[in-house]
Amino acid sequence: MPPDSGRSLELDVGTQEAGERLDRFLARRVPELSRSAFARLAREREILVDGRRAKASQVLKAGQRVVLFLPDPEPSALTPEPIPLAILYQDEHLAVIDKPAGLVVHPAAGHRDGTLVHALLYHLDRLSGVGGEKRPGIVHRLDKDTSGLLLVAKSDASHRRLCEMLAAHEIRREYLALIWGHLPAAEGQVDAPVGRDPASRKKMAVLAAGGRRALTHYSRVDTLPGFDYIRLELGTGRTHQIRVHMAQLGHPLLGDSLYGGRGSRLRGKTASELRTGRELLAIMARQALHAHRLRFVHPVTGESLAFVSPLPLDMQSALDLLRGAAQYQGEPE
Repeated sequence: MPPDSGRSLELDVGTQEAGERLDRFLARRVPELSRSAFARLAREREILVDGRRAKASQVLKAGQRVVLFLPDPEPSALTPEPIPLAILYQDEHLAVIDKPAGLVVHPAAGHRDGTLVHALLYHLDRLSGVGGEKRPGIVHRLDKDTSGLLLVAKSDASHRRLCEMLAAHEIRREYLALIWGHLPAAEGQVDAPVGRDPASRKKMAVLAAGGRRALTHYSRVDTLPGFDYIRLELGTGRTHQIRVHMAQLGHPLLGDSLYGGRGSRLRGKTASELRTGRELLAIMARQALHAHRLRFVHPVTGESLAFVSPLPLDMQSALDLLRGAAQYQGEPE
């Protein structure tokens, strides 16, 4: 029998989805919840396939109907914190935040407080509960040391719709970055699966097997001494995707200590290049990556919305230093 409270989702299994495990199917179709959450719901007998209780490992067939019963979200036990926050837009359905570098998005091991979620609970009148107690309102994430635009859901209905739009690539996310070296072409893409690095639990990596498809489009904005200033657009949204893909190309992000973008890149440089490199690393204490532009259609009103976040001071200073070096060397800006 269905639960007395909560809500349900009904999903039909398509031809291309036949043979897929139930938990993987749900993780892709309902991205606001984790596979562990689906496993728990299956254990609690809250998932039906063609009217029968199902296990998370069940293999699906084309044409089957999956019904998922979701309990009402519990009120968050997190304490709101008066952390300064730049709110570019909000209405009763959603908000757009300009996140500073250094701010963790949601609580996790080692970050129990002082996160963006704690700030959101203080500044906004409500947040969607779809993402769970520790991730209220969080539709997508930015790394701690990545700055820029972040979309937040204030209602459950808008959260579910925004996640569907994200999965369908209907939300355009554009980034700006400074990378070591020069790309072989002015524009291109990286289509390489990303998963957890088997040699380091803190890192992601391009994997020959076992990773999830990851697609990143890039184009050069400016060629500078020893660096490219580039624009990137996500075709998928994997953890550390841009950082991993640029490192895979041999052009890690300036300042990215996790993926080879700091001191190791200075080996073999000339005295002038070494001096500039050290100055840049002193400016950029983090990866030079900024979520610059966000475009989407409002999930409720249908209005086309677009937001731009200017480069933060550290990235602008690094860019100015390189452009100054280019002028000195007689290179075009």
